[in-house]
Amino acid sequence: MKALPVGDSALLVEVASVDEAQALHAELLRRRAEGSLPVREIVPAARTVLLDGLADPVGWASELTTARIPPTPSSTQVVVELPVRYDGPDLADVAALWGVSEPEAARIHAATEFTVAFCGFAPGFGYLTGLPTRYDVPRRATPRTAVPAGAVALAGPYTGVYPRSSPGGWQLIGTTDAVLWDHARVPAALLSPGARIRFVPVGAA
Repeated sequence: MKALPVGDSALLVEVASVDEAQALHAELLRRRAEGSLPVREIVPAARTVLLDGLADPVGWASELTTARIPPTPSSTQVVVELPVRYDGPDLADVAALWGVSEPEAARIHAATEFTVAFCGFAPGFGYLTGLPTRYDVPRRATPRTAVPAGAVALAGPYTGVYPRSSPGGWQLIGTTDAVLWDHARVPAALLSPGARIRFVPVGAA
């Protein structure tokens, strides 16, 4: 673990993997909740966690780099269910990469409980982990110039849902009508780091 001060009140902690970042994020949230970590913002990413609002970032850098970070605890959050139609244009390609039929690929994906590891790319876009590493898939060789809002997609170890139409190179396996980002909603993002997610099939694959 490596901690780098950022400005006068922030700290960027680097770790080796997304699993370690999730465990660190959970531990920092626990410490803040119990009052032992006076920090304003805790923002996870793929291999970093940013802490903002620290009075003594240098002191906390020493504290965190020598601390034992326990494994990510089982989440007590309610599972967010996203309805999905497994009708994506890349479902056949993903099924072929997995060595299964298209219905079986849909079943594998829907049977998985995902966790939002971090958010980014676009407001409301969560990077979801949960599929075993044998189901990692590459990005498309040629990205699409426009991916529709609600597209359920895979890339590397992640599942994601495009909250709005945008260019993208992920493999599209399905579609959801869930609204991922609504500025009139509190909170605006449907998905947040640490949330548990399940995809619930609706209609025909």
